[in-house]
Amino acid sequence: MGATRRRRGGVIGLGNVAVHGHLPGWRARTDAVIVAATDTSPARRDEARSRLPEARWHDSVESLFSERDLDFVDICTPPSSHAALIEAALDRGLHVLCEKPLVGSPAALTRLAARARAGGLVLHTVHNWHHAPIVAATDALIRDGRIGPVRGVTWRTFRTRPAAAAGGDAWRADPAVAGGGVLTDHGWHVSYVIPRWVGAAPTAVSARLETRRHHDFQVEDTATVRLDFPDAVADIVLTWAARARENHARVTGSAGSITLEDDTIVLEPEGRPERRPCPPALSDGSQHPDWFIAVADEFLARMDAGRDDSEWSDNLREAALCLAVECGARESSRRGGERVPLRAPAGPRPAPVGSPG
Repeated sequence: MGATRRRRGGVIGLGNVAVHGHLPGWRARTDAVIVAATDTSPARRDEARSRLPEARWHDSVESLFSERDLDFVDICTPPSSHAALIEAALDRGLHVLCEKPLVGSPAALTRLAARARAGGLVLHTVHNWHHAPIVAATDALIRDGRIGPVRGVTWRTFRTRPAAAAGGDAWRADPAVAGGGVLTDHGWHVSYVIPRWVGAAPTAVSARLETRRHHDFQVEDTATVRLDFPDAVADIVLTWAARARENHARVTGSAGSITLEDDTIVLEPEGRPERRPCPPALSDGSQHPDWFIAVADEFLARMDAGRDDSEWSDNLREAALCLAVECGARESSRRGGERVPLRAPAGPRPAPVGSPG
């Protein structure tokens, strides 16, 4: 039997997340290769040449789409461009991997999911925090029943300002480009991690969005969010206005708790606490090639599996949930923190505790 053909991909956008997370992940693979790259900044061409020696540079997205024998694109551009790029790629028969937030509205997600299904194509977003070692270890402990059913979660993401973009561009503070502030940037991760820990989708959200420090921003720098679940509650604080950079979370179950102290897990079942180092620290950010490699594994496995007639993959159901939470949180904040019911996304709920991964 001959060797399996390597999947050929193109990268659109060469900012920090692509350069430090995606590209090292692709270069580590033997089953896929990046053969094309483009960015709106011509200055990124030298970066592409040094990091992607096998890739051809394209001066435009349209030129990249004309590349022969492409199988997929990896979209690493700011959020406002995602929907149009996804649609254009699907129209050219390409599978699509795209950074979060996938799109900015439930309607756009529904339209693009239907288009991908009609073309027999994979649309997948980068939910890489599932593969952060400390998050995955927490999930495993919960599923092993070490603390019983989850009844409560607290989550704190503290940053002093938004993450720097390539070339010093401050697009995360521009609502026309980012779509929102810290809620959009960090809330997406929380909205797919916590429901998996709880084993259910949230039924309602309440939130207050505010500006505490960065008054020159046109987006919120702080979000205080509560998610109500059928048998649990999650309290979340996300801010770009902290004194120091850190992450902290606590998961409380009926028989104990798990605390995430940035790079350490503290398991407290009924008895003596157990401390387990679990680097890297969550506050180090998201640009970890090993987290991305696991996402690429999922994406390529779906491509290899062939046509799937189900419109909503597990990954797209998570994306739909993230959108529902953000839209509901913004509506709640406009209403002064009023509790807003959430409609469950299409398809099955997150796996309950004790079910297979």
